[in-house]
Amino acid sequence: MALMITDECINCDVCEPSCPNEAISMGEQYYVINPEKCTECVGHFETPQCSLVCPVACILVNPDHIESKTTLLDKYRRLASSSLPPT
Repeated sequence: MALMITDECINCDVCEPSCPNEAISMGEQYYVINPEKCTECVGHFETPQCSLVCPVACILVNPDHIESKTTLLDKYRRLASSSLPPT
């Protein structure tokens, strides 16, 4: 289940650096989460860090990207292996 940021976002900038997958970036009007990179912090933390730091609770499960914990862990592994420096 990738997460999404709603239009209630106040652009406070605290969620972006909390994402270990660099899935959060500034959109046209407020921050957005790239569902291809969002693992809900599976592989890094027990709970999504962006949700923990958001002062207005505007980060929700994206209903268009429902994924199991296994799928999220597979995504984490794929992202981690693609970010390794070449040997």
